[in-house]
Amino acid sequence: MDITPSDITSSGAAQPGATERDFVTLDRIAVHESLRLVALARDADWERDTPCTGWTLRELVAHMAAQHHGFAAAARGAGHRMAYWQEPADMTAPGPTYRAAATTVLAAFDEPGVTEREFALPELGGGFPGRLAVSFHFVDYVVHSWDVAACLGAGLDLPDHVLRAALAVARFVPTDPAGRGEGFAFAPVLDVPAGADPLHESLRLLGRDPDKWPLG
Repeated sequence: MDITPSDITSSGAAQPGATERDFVTLDRIAVHESLRLVALARDADWERDTPCTGWTLRELVAHMAAQHHGFAAAARGAGHRMAYWQEPADMTAPGPTYRAAATTVLAAFDEPGVTEREFALPELGGGFPGRLAVSFHFVDYVVHSWDVAACLGAGLDLPDHVLRAALAVARFVPTDPAGRGEGFAFAPVLDVPAGADPLHESLRLLGRDPDKWPLG
């Protein structure tokens, strides 16, 4: 990924006068919204389809939990160890499993100096400055929060400034088809219609079709 921290901050991801540390705050908001939405799921919901093609809600939440553990490990210098990126072996209780994983990453990102550290992110091909890595996690959990909301027919409760910040990051995700699709972090880019709001533009840039998954 050929993205720099200055690319993102200059594009409007942070409010005027803000610092790159604000990605930690933005990320916390997105993760808490994902927690709220996952907690809405009932026993009959876990085998529902999601906007992530081929994944049930249980499988999506397993992936989300794995990413939390992986990013938490990366924040603490152990992201190169693939064991931290593995999905939980036991997903019989997805809600508590997810909550524990989210608690882990929130604690790791709240440590002093986290945005100045180097994060090893093997799924993205190497090491990244912490402030940039946190922005990746942030946009991922805006999108995954929408995934869960869409699956459940629920509403998404994220403030406008969070959605605008996520769009600023999404616009810098490489669009080369060779790096999109099955086996990669994001599906191929979809056309963005004129006048799309920040959430819809972000989703389409990252391969989601919000028109097929109306929210509650």
